[in-house]
Amino acid sequence: MLAGRLHQPRRAKHRPDGELRREGTGEAERHAGLGHAVLAAEKDPELVRHWASRVPLVEADASNPEALDQLGAKDFPIAVCGVGTSLEASVLITGNLVDLGSQQIWAKATSREHARILQRIGAHHVTLPEADVGKRVAHLVSGKMLGYIEIEDGFTIVKMRPPRETRGYTIGQSQIHKHYGVTVIGVEAPGEDSVYATDATRISANDLVVVSGRSEQLERFASRA
Repeated sequence: MLAGRLHQPRRAKHRPDGELRREGTGEAERHAGLGHAVLAAEKDPELVRHWASRVPLVEADASNPEALDQLGAKDFPIAVCGVGTSLEASVLITGNLVDLGSQQIWAKATSREHARILQRIGAHHVTLPEADVGKRVAHLVSGKMLGYIEIEDGFTIVKMRPPRETRGYTIGQSQIHKHYGVTVIGVEAPGEDSVYATDATRISANDLVVVSGRSEQLERFASRA
């Protein structure tokens, strides 16, 4: 997906009702819905016809460097290779994006070996969705964290209940960053939207807090809840 990004959707799935499902189009569709300039590439003409009304999609083989060049891939600040079913296609597409000089390349890997290959050929960010899901579930089942997103290299954002010693105090009074090394970036009161946190923001017992930091620091912070 180009535009924000370049994305070649993953292999289609045929549901029992006959509807075609393409697992990579969801991200492109979400970004397009947010008003981002998005362009997805798909080499299967049937899938192009199926998805073209919902996603900015062109018929092109992203494993062909000439096709990517003609799409103007190098003019997009971010490119995403979401191919997971074919190691060869994934490596070819990522390598093509590297050769074109894409500023920021995100690529999906299906194994740690696959991830190492993508990193070695020049992908800036490599995701392992199945491993990430397992890690997220492991954190959530403890009950301490209500939301968990690992951004990169152990840097994580979580939603959780505030530790006991922070309740009734402002963030500045609790000196959370000094004591735990994490940063409270938002506070959500019951029935209200989250608000950006400042040192003057007071945390109540029924609030939820959105906190960023290293995974091990957040685990320690959450254990106090």
